[in-house]
Amino acid sequence: MNYKNDLITNILPFWLNTAIDEENGGIFTCVDKKGNIYSRDKSVWFQGRSLWTFAKAYNVIDRNPKYLEAAKKIYSFLDTCTDTDGRMFFTVTEDGNELQKRRYYFSETFAAIGCAELYKATGDEKVRADAEKYFNVAYECFTGVRKNAPKVNPDNRAMKALSPVMIMLSTAQIMRSMNDVNKEKYNDICKECLDEILHGGFLTEKALLESVNIDGTFSDTMSGRTVNPGHSMEAAWFVMLEGMITGNQEAIDAGKRIIDITLPLGWDEKNGGLISFADVCGNPPVQLEWDMKLWWPQCETMIAMRMAYQLFGEEKYNDWYKRFETYCEQYFVDHIDGEWYGYLHYDNTVSTTLKGNIFKGPFHIPRLYMMMAVMDSDGSIMRYAE
Repeated sequence: MNYKNDLITNILPFWLNTAIDEENGGIFTCVDKKGNIYSRDKSVWFQGRSLWTFAKAYNVIDRNPKYLEAAKKIYSFLDTCTDTDGRMFFTVTEDGNELQKRRYYFSETFAAIGCAELYKATGDEKVRADAEKYFNVAYECFTGVRKNAPKVNPDNRAMKALSPVMIMLSTAQIMRSMNDVNKEKYNDICKECLDEILHGGFLTEKALLESVNIDGTFSDTMSGRTVNPGHSMEAAWFVMLEGMITGNQEAIDAGKRIIDITLPLGWDEKNGGLISFADVCGNPPVQLEWDMKLWWPQCETMIAMRMAYQLFGEEKYNDWYKRFETYCEQYFVDHIDGEWYGYLHYDNTVSTTLKGNIFKGPFHIPRLYMMMAVMDSDGSIMRYAE
Protein backbone atom coordinates (compact mmCIF):
# COMPACT_ATOMS: atom_id res chain seq x y z
CA MET A 1 0.00 0.00 0.00
CA ASN A 2 1.10 3.56 -0.69
CA TYR A 3 -0.16 4.87 2.64
CA LYS A 4 0.36 8.59 2.20
CA ASN A 5 -1.13 8.65 -1.29
CA ASP A 6 -4.07 6.44 -0.28
CA LEU A 7 -4.70 8.58 2.79
CA ILE A 8 -4.88 11.88 0.90
CA THR A 9 -6.66 10.58 -2.22
CA ASN A 10 -9.02 7.99 -0.74
CA ILE A 11 -9.44 7.72 3.03
CA LEU A 12 -9.69 11.37 4.08
CA PRO A 13 -11.63 12.58 1.00
CA PHE A 14 -14.23 9.83 1.59
CA TRP A 15 -15.20 11.66 4.78
CA LEU A 16 -14.42 15.22 3.75
CA ASN A 17 -16.63 15.09 0.68
CA THR A 18 -19.85 13.96 2.36
CA ALA A 19 -19.72 13.79 6.15
CA ILE A 20 -18.87 17.27 7.47
CA ASP A 21 -21.99 19.04 8.72
CA GLU A 22 -21.63 22.52 7.25
CA GLU A 23 -24.83 23.77 8.90
CA ASN A 24 -24.48 22.64 12.53
CA GLY A 25 -20.81 21.77 12.78
CA GLY A 26 -19.49 18.34 13.61
CA ILE A 27 -19.36 15.23 11.48
CA PHE A 28 -21.77 12.47 10.48
CA THR A 29 -20.40 8.93 10.57
CA CYS A 30 -23.44 6.84 9.66
CA VAL A 31 -22.61 6.49 5.97
CA ASP A 32 -23.23 3.72 3.45
CA LYS A 33 -20.93 2.03 0.96
CA LYS A 34 -20.66 5.12 -1.22
CA GLY A 35 -20.49 7.64 1.62
CA ASN A 36 -24.16 8.64 1.58
CA ILE A 37 -25.55 9.57 5.01
CA TYR A 38 -28.19 7.08 6.19
CA SER A 39 -28.68 8.53 9.70
CA ARG A 40 -28.08 12.05 10.93
CA ASP A 41 -27.63 11.07 14.58
CA LYS A 42 -24.09 11.83 15.65
CA SER A 43 -21.57 9.84 17.64
CA VAL A 44 -19.92 12.08 20.23
CA TRP A 45 -16.94 9.71 20.33
CA PHE A 46 -16.37 10.58 16.73
CA GLN A 47 -16.56 14.30 17.13
CA GLY A 48 -13.35 14.09 19.18
CA ARG A 49 -11.82 11.26 17.16
CA SER A 50 -12.46 12.95 13.82
CA LEU A 51 -11.19 16.26 15.14
CA TRP A 52 -7.97 14.49 16.12
CA THR A 53 -7.72 12.75 12.72
CA PHE A 54 -7.98 15.86 10.56
CA ALA A 55 -5.78 17.96 12.84
CA LYS A 56 -3.18 15.19 13.00
CA ALA A 57 -3.20 14.78 9.22
CA TYR A 58 -2.66 18.52 8.91
CA ASN A 59 0.22 18.43 11.41
CA VAL A 60 2.17 15.41 10.18
CA ILE A 61 1.06 14.48 6.64
CA ASP A 62 -0.05 17.46 4.54
CA ARG A 63 -0.82 21.02 5.56
CA ASN A 64 -3.95 20.94 3.46
CA PRO A 65 -6.23 23.80 4.54
CA LYS A 66 -9.25 21.52 4.00
CA TYR A 67 -8.06 19.34 6.88
CA LEU A 68 -7.76 22.31 9.20
CA GLU A 69 -11.11 23.70 8.07
CA ALA A 70 -12.78 20.34 8.80
CA ALA A 71 -11.10 20.15 12.20
CA LYS A 72 -12.34 23.61 13.14
CA LYS A 73 -15.85 22.78 11.98
CA ILE A 74 -15.89 19.68 14.17
CA TYR A 75 -14.35 21.52 17.11
CA SER A 76 -17.16 24.09 16.94
CA PHE A 77 -19.65 21.33 17.74
CA LEU A 78 -18.01 20.02 20.92
CA ASP A 79 -19.67 22.47 23.31
CA THR A 80 -23.05 21.38 21.97
CA CYS A 81 -22.23 17.79 22.94
CA THR A 82 -21.30 18.75 26.52
CA ASP A 83 -23.82 18.60 29.38
CA THR A 84 -24.10 21.18 32.16
CA ASP A 85 -22.06 18.95 34.51
CA GLY A 86 -19.11 18.96 32.13
CA ARG A 87 -19.71 15.39 31.02
CA MET A 88 -20.29 14.68 27.34
CA PHE A 89 -23.09 12.79 25.71
CA PHE A 90 -22.65 9.51 23.81
CA THR A 91 -24.99 10.27 20.90
CA VAL A 92 -26.79 13.45 19.89
CA THR A 93 -29.14 14.66 17.20
CA GLU A 94 -27.65 16.44 14.20
CA ASP A 95 -28.02 19.79 15.98
CA GLY A 96 -26.56 18.48 19.25
CA ASN A 97 -29.54 17.58 21.43
CA GLU A 98 -28.96 14.68 23.81
CA LEU A 99 -29.97 11.17 22.76
CA GLN A 100 -27.82 9.05 25.07
CA LYS A 101 -25.49 9.74 27.96
CA ARG A 102 -23.45 6.83 29.30
CA ARG A 103 -21.26 6.24 32.32
CA TYR A 104 -18.23 5.73 30.07
CA TYR A 105 -15.96 8.76 29.76
CA PHE A 106 -14.39 7.96 26.40
CA SER A 107 -16.25 10.85 24.74
CA GLU A 108 -14.21 13.15 26.98
CA THR A 109 -10.88 11.43 26.28
CA PHE A 110 -11.44 11.68 22.54
CA ALA A 111 -12.49 15.34 22.80
CA ALA A 112 -9.30 15.99 24.76
CA ILE A 113 -6.99 14.46 22.15
CA GLY A 114 -8.85 16.22 19.35
CA CYS A 115 -8.43 19.59 21.02
CA ALA A 116 -4.78 18.82 21.83
CA GLU A 117 -3.97 18.13 18.19
CA LEU A 118 -5.91 21.18 16.99
CA TYR A 119 -3.98 23.31 19.49
CA LYS A 120 -0.72 22.06 17.98
CA ALA A 121 -2.03 23.13 14.56
CA THR A 122 -3.28 26.57 15.59
CA GLY A 123 -1.68 27.64 18.85
CA ASP A 124 -5.11 28.81 20.01
CA GLU A 125 -5.04 28.97 23.82
CA LYS A 126 -8.79 28.44 24.08
CA VAL A 127 -8.40 25.14 22.28
CA ARG A 128 -5.60 24.14 24.67
CA ALA A 129 -7.79 25.06 27.65
CA ASP A 130 -10.59 22.91 26.23
CA ALA A 131 -8.20 19.99 25.86
CA GLU A 132 -7.27 20.34 29.54
CA LYS A 133 -10.93 20.71 30.52
CA TYR A 134 -12.05 17.53 28.80
CA PHE A 135 -9.02 15.61 30.02
CA ASN A 136 -9.57 16.67 33.62
CA VAL A 137 -13.19 15.52 33.53
CA ALA A 138 -12.14 12.15 32.09
CA TYR A 139 -9.37 11.76 34.66
CA GLU A 140 -11.74 12.56 37.50
CA CYS A 141 -13.97 9.75 36.25
CA PHE A 142 -10.96 7.45 35.84
CA THR A 143 -9.77 8.05 39.41
CA GLY A 144 -13.23 7.94 40.98
CA VAL A 145 -13.36 11.61 41.96
CA ARG A 146 -16.48 11.71 39.81
CA LYS A 147 -18.66 8.75 40.67
CA ASN A 148 -20.14 6.63 37.89
CA ALA A 149 -22.57 3.77 38.25
CA PRO A 150 -20.65 0.47 38.21
CA LYS A 151 -21.22 -1.99 35.39
CA VAL A 152 -21.42 -4.90 37.83
CA ASN A 153 -22.37 -4.73 41.51
CA PRO A 154 -18.95 -4.46 43.22
CA ASP A 155 -20.35 -5.91 46.45
CA ASN A 156 -20.79 -9.21 44.64
CA ARG A 157 -17.94 -9.09 42.15
CA ALA A 158 -15.34 -6.32 42.28
CA MET A 159 -13.36 -6.17 39.05
CA LYS A 160 -11.31 -3.69 37.04
CA ALA A 161 -11.01 -3.34 33.26
CA LEU A 162 -8.10 -2.88 30.87
CA SER A 163 -9.73 -0.55 28.35
CA PRO A 164 -9.96 2.58 30.57
CA VAL A 165 -6.29 2.22 31.52
CA MET A 166 -4.99 1.82 27.99
CA ILE A 167 -7.12 4.68 26.67
CA MET A 168 -5.96 6.91 29.53
CA LEU A 169 -2.34 6.05 28.70
CA SER A 170 -2.80 6.99 25.05
CA THR A 171 -4.73 10.15 25.96
CA ALA A 172 -2.08 11.31 28.42
CA GLN A 173 0.63 10.66 25.82
CA ILE A 174 -1.12 12.99 23.38
CA MET A 175 -1.78 15.62 26.04
CA ARG A 176 1.89 15.53 26.98
CA SER A 177 2.86 16.24 23.38
CA MET A 178 1.09 19.64 23.30
CA ASN A 179 3.86 21.64 25.03
CA ASP A 180 5.69 21.80 28.35
CA VAL A 181 2.60 22.99 30.24
CA ASN A 182 1.62 20.28 32.75
CA LYS A 183 4.16 17.92 31.18
CA GLU A 184 5.09 16.34 34.50
CA LYS A 185 1.43 15.79 35.29
CA TYR A 186 1.03 13.77 32.11
CA ASN A 187 4.33 11.98 32.63
CA ASP A 188 3.05 10.81 36.02
CA ILE A 189 -0.26 9.65 34.57
CA CYS A 190 1.52 7.76 31.80
CA LYS A 191 3.73 6.04 34.39
CA GLU A 192 0.68 5.18 36.48
CA CYS A 193 -1.17 3.64 33.54
CA LEU A 194 1.87 1.81 32.21
CA ASP A 195 2.48 0.25 35.62
CA GLU A 196 -1.15 -0.83 35.84
CA ILE A 197 -1.07 -2.51 32.42
CA LEU A 198 2.21 -4.31 33.12
CA HIS A 199 1.85 -5.09 36.83
CA GLY A 200 -1.85 -4.75 37.68
CA GLY A 201 -2.74 -8.35 36.88
CA PHE A 202 -3.85 -7.90 33.26
CA LEU A 203 -0.65 -9.25 31.71
CA THR A 204 -0.31 -12.98 32.37
CA GLU A 205 1.74 -15.77 30.85
CA LYS A 206 -1.08 -16.61 28.45
CA ALA A 207 -2.75 -13.33 27.54
CA LEU A 208 -3.46 -9.68 28.20
CA LEU A 209 -6.81 -9.99 29.95
CA GLU A 210 -9.72 -7.58 29.55
CA SER A 211 -10.82 -7.77 33.20
CA VAL A 212 -9.35 -9.01 36.47
CA ASN A 213 -10.35 -8.95 40.11
CA ILE A 214 -9.87 -5.60 41.82
CA ASP A 215 -6.75 -6.98 43.56
CA GLY A 216 -5.29 -8.03 40.21
CA THR A 217 -5.95 -11.75 40.54
CA PHE A 218 -7.49 -13.89 37.83
CA SER A 219 -11.30 -14.20 37.79
CA ASP A 220 -12.48 -17.55 36.45
CA THR A 221 -15.67 -16.03 35.04
CA MET A 222 -16.87 -15.23 31.54
CA SER A 223 -15.62 -11.65 31.74
CA GLY A 224 -12.43 -12.63 33.54
CA ARG A 225 -11.49 -15.16 30.85
CA THR A 226 -12.20 -12.78 27.96
CA VAL A 227 -9.39 -11.68 25.67
CA ASN A 228 -9.96 -8.98 23.06
CA PRO A 229 -7.05 -9.53 20.65
CA GLY A 230 -7.53 -6.13 19.03
CA HIS A 231 -7.29 -4.36 22.38
CA SER A 232 -4.22 -6.43 23.21
CA MET A 233 -2.45 -5.40 20.01
CA GLU A 234 -3.43 -1.77 20.52
CA ALA A 235 -2.16 -1.87 24.10
CA ALA A 236 1.07 -3.47 22.88
CA TRP A 237 1.94 -0.52 20.67
CA PHE A 238 0.78 2.04 23.25
CA VAL A 239 3.18 0.39 25.70
CA MET A 240 6.05 0.18 23.21
CA LEU A 241 5.55 3.81 22.21
CA GLU A 242 5.76 4.88 25.84
CA GLY A 243 8.96 2.88 26.14
CA MET A 244 10.39 4.61 23.08
CA ILE A 245 9.44 8.09 24.29
CA THR A 246 10.81 7.61 27.81
CA GLY A 247 13.64 5.15 27.17
CA ASN A 248 11.91 2.42 29.19
CA GLN A 249 13.19 -0.93 27.91
CA GLU A 250 10.84 -2.88 30.20
CA ALA A 251 7.87 -1.33 28.40
CA ILE A 252 9.34 -2.06 24.97
CA ASP A 253 9.97 -5.69 25.92
CA ALA A 254 6.49 -6.00 27.44
CA GLY A 255 4.88 -4.79 24.21
CA LYS A 256 6.75 -7.52 22.33
CA ARG A 257 5.55 -10.10 24.83
CA ILE A 258 1.95 -8.97 24.47
CA ILE A 259 2.17 -9.42 20.71
CA ASP A 260 3.69 -12.87 21.03
CA ILE A 261 1.03 -14.21 23.42
CA THR A 262 -1.87 -12.58 21.56
CA LEU A 263 -1.21 -13.96 18.08
CA PRO A 264 -1.94 -17.62 18.96
CA LEU A 265 -5.26 -16.57 20.52
CA GLY A 266 -6.35 -14.12 17.83
CA TRP A 267 -5.08 -15.25 14.44
CA ASP A 268 -7.54 -17.30 12.38
CA GLU A 269 -5.35 -20.05 10.93
CA LYS A 270 -7.94 -21.16 8.40
CA ASN A 271 -9.32 -17.89 7.03
CA GLY A 272 -6.80 -15.27 8.14
CA GLY A 273 -7.38 -12.10 10.10
CA LEU A 274 -7.67 -11.34 13.79
CA ILE A 275 -10.84 -12.53 15.51
CA SER A 276 -12.82 -10.35 17.90
CA PHE A 277 -12.81 -12.34 21.14
CA ALA A 278 -11.26 -15.43 22.70
CA ASP A 279 -11.52 -17.27 26.02
CA VAL A 280 -8.09 -17.59 27.59
CA CYS A 281 -8.95 -21.03 29.01
CA GLY A 282 -10.26 -22.39 25.72
CA ASN A 283 -13.93 -22.29 26.66
CA PRO A 284 -16.51 -21.26 24.05
CA PRO A 285 -16.46 -17.45 23.80
CA VAL A 286 -19.76 -15.98 24.94
CA GLN A 287 -19.70 -13.06 22.51
CA LEU A 288 -21.79 -14.02 19.46
CA GLU A 289 -19.48 -12.00 17.20
CA TRP A 290 -16.37 -13.70 18.59
CA ASP A 291 -15.11 -15.01 15.24
CA MET A 292 -15.99 -11.95 13.15
CA LYS A 293 -13.22 -9.87 11.63
CA LEU A 294 -13.57 -6.15 12.42
CA TRP A 295 -11.60 -3.38 10.78
CA TRP A 296 -9.89 -1.88 13.82
CA PRO A 297 -8.14 -4.99 15.27
CA GLN A 298 -6.44 -5.51 11.92
CA CYS A 299 -5.25 -1.88 11.97
CA GLU A 300 -3.87 -2.16 15.49
CA THR A 301 -2.10 -5.42 14.69
CA MET A 302 -0.35 -3.90 11.68
CA ILE A 303 0.86 -0.98 13.79
CA ALA A 304 2.09 -3.30 16.55
CA MET A 305 3.91 -5.58 14.11
CA ARG A 306 5.66 -2.79 12.28
CA MET A 307 6.74 -1.13 15.52
CA ALA A 308 8.05 -4.44 16.82
CA TYR A 309 10.02 -4.95 13.63
CA GLN A 310 11.50 -1.46 13.94
CA LEU A 311 12.46 -2.07 17.57
CA PHE A 312 13.68 -5.67 17.46
CA GLY A 313 14.55 -6.30 13.82
CA GLU A 314 13.09 -9.81 13.92
CA GLU A 315 11.88 -10.76 10.46
CA LYS A 316 8.83 -12.59 11.80
CA TYR A 317 7.24 -9.25 12.72
CA ASN A 318 7.74 -7.87 9.22
CA ASP A 319 6.28 -11.10 7.81
CA TRP A 320 3.20 -10.73 10.02
CA TYR A 321 2.86 -7.07 9.08
CA LYS A 322 2.93 -7.96 5.38
CA ARG A 323 0.48 -10.82 5.94
CA PHE A 324 -2.05 -8.52 7.59
CA GLU A 325 -1.48 -5.84 4.97
CA THR A 326 -2.25 -8.31 2.16
CA TYR A 327 -5.26 -9.64 4.06
CA CYS A 328 -6.74 -6.17 4.62
CA GLU A 329 -6.15 -5.09 1.04
CA GLN A 330 -7.92 -8.20 -0.19
CA TYR A 331 -10.92 -8.23 2.11
CA PHE A 332 -11.41 -4.87 3.87
CA VAL A 333 -10.39 -2.24 1.32
CA ASP A 334 -13.23 -1.28 -1.02
CA HIS A 335 -11.42 -0.77 -4.32
CA ILE A 336 -14.59 0.51 -6.00
CA ASP A 337 -16.17 3.04 -3.65
CA GLY A 338 -13.27 3.78 -1.32
CA GLU A 339 -12.47 3.44 2.39
CA TRP A 340 -12.83 0.07 4.16
CA TYR A 341 -15.66 -2.25 5.03
CA GLY A 342 -15.93 -2.55 8.78
CA TYR A 343 -17.38 -5.96 9.46
CA LEU A 344 -16.60 -9.35 7.94
CA HIS A 345 -17.96 -12.79 8.76
CA TYR A 346 -15.54 -15.47 9.92
CA ASP A 347 -14.94 -16.50 6.29
CA ASN A 348 -14.15 -12.89 5.25
CA THR A 349 -17.40 -12.29 3.40
CA VAL A 350 -18.80 -8.81 4.00
CA SER A 351 -21.33 -8.72 6.81
CA THR A 352 -22.61 -5.20 6.08
CA THR A 353 -21.58 -2.75 3.39
CA LEU A 354 -21.74 0.32 5.62
CA LYS A 355 -18.57 2.36 5.87
CA GLY A 356 -19.51 4.12 9.10
CA ASN A 357 -21.83 4.00 12.09
CA ILE A 358 -21.78 5.18 15.70
CA PHE A 359 -18.57 3.18 16.31
CA LYS A 360 -16.81 3.28 12.93
CA GLY A 361 -15.60 6.53 11.44
CA PRO A 362 -12.37 8.29 10.52
CA PHE A 363 -10.02 7.20 13.28
CA HIS A 364 -8.43 3.72 13.34
CA ILE A 365 -7.91 3.53 9.58
CA PRO A 366 -6.47 7.03 9.05
CA ARG A 367 -4.37 6.59 12.20
CA LEU A 368 -2.89 3.43 10.66
CA TYR A 369 -2.24 5.18 7.37
CA MET A 370 -0.63 8.18 9.06
CA MET A 371 1.65 6.04 11.19
CA MET A 372 2.68 3.88 8.24
CA ALA A 373 3.25 6.96 6.07
CA VAL A 374 5.54 8.48 8.72
CA MET A 375 7.46 5.22 9.04
CA ASP A 376 7.73 4.91 5.26
CA SER A 377 9.19 8.41 5.18
CA ASP A 378 11.35 8.46 8.32
CA GLY A 379 12.00 4.82 9.12
CA SER A 380 10.81 5.61 12.64
CA ILE A 381 7.54 6.39 14.35
CA MET A 382 8.85 9.20 16.53
CA ARG A 383 7.73 12.15 14.37
CA TYR A 384 4.19 10.82 14.69
CA ALA A 385 4.48 10.96 18.49
CA GLU A 386 5.61 14.60 18.62
